[in-house]
Amino acid sequence: MSSKKNPNLRLVKSDTKPKGKQKQKEQKLRFGKGKRIAVLSVILCVFLAVLIGGYLYIMQNYTITTVYVDGNIHYTNEEIMAMVMDGAYGHNSLFLSLKYRDKEIKDIPFIETMDVSIEARDTVRITVYEKAVAGYVMYLGRYIYFDNEGIVVETSEEGTPGIPQVTGLTFDHVVLHEPLPVENPEVFQDILRITQLLDKYSLSVDKIYFDSAFQVTLIFGDVKVAMGASDDIDEKIMKLQYMLPELEGKSGTLDMKEYTEETKTTSFELD
Repeated sequence: MSSKKNPNLRLVKSDTKPKGKQKQKEQKLRFGKGKRIAVLSVILCVFLAVLIGGYLYIMQNYTITTVYVDGNIHYTNEEIMAMVMDGAYGHNSLFLSLKYRDKEIKDIPFIETMDVSIEARDTVRITVYEKAVAGYVMYLGRYIYFDNEGIVVETSEEGTPGIPQVTGLTFDHVVLHEPLPVENPEVFQDILRITQLLDKYSLSVDKIYFDSAFQVTLIFGDVKVAMGASDDIDEKIMKLQYMLPELEGKSGTLDMKEYTEETKTTSFELD
């Protein structure tokens, strides 16, 4: 039995796989990709949850409720707190510990520096180191503050309570961080001594006046106290603490120029 080949029939080898296997492979690829996306989404959600949880924990457990402020005279506690605890996270102790780690606060008038220490999660201590100010003079409408060596430490358009005005000194210019060019620089040691004694006896003086011979007059409101030379100034101010309350409401001059611990000579003349 013989057969003849069909001259029109050609054998073609296919490079394609059966459709069923191709679909299975594509499905596996899609499943693997989807699985990776799902895993990444879960990881991202967990990360965000941890981040949000940590943020809420810090905000709830590190909120400052107690603040101690030490060493401030020129600024109130509230003003110091406003300078240090500024910004959106200024009342968070963890934020402040990072912000002020190994960092001092400077460039604030009348303040040399401030230190911030975290004593507990809800407690902060601010230590203020003020510039040593002995008094101020007026010059061209400005308050010129100087230290116990006569160095100009600050200038301002406003006065600061608690710092006495010194009058009678003559000078023709003022330079920040340089001494006031007065005739007798030793007067600043007298000013420091007087202010320390007044502070010791809780006496708040308005003005300290020096005449041309550097004789001292202290002014407390309407009462002038002629102290004379700086000799026996300790005994005079110690006695003054008992005499001033008796002169309250009066206007005049208390003469203590001749007062010594032995003589105890004083007189008061009404205006």
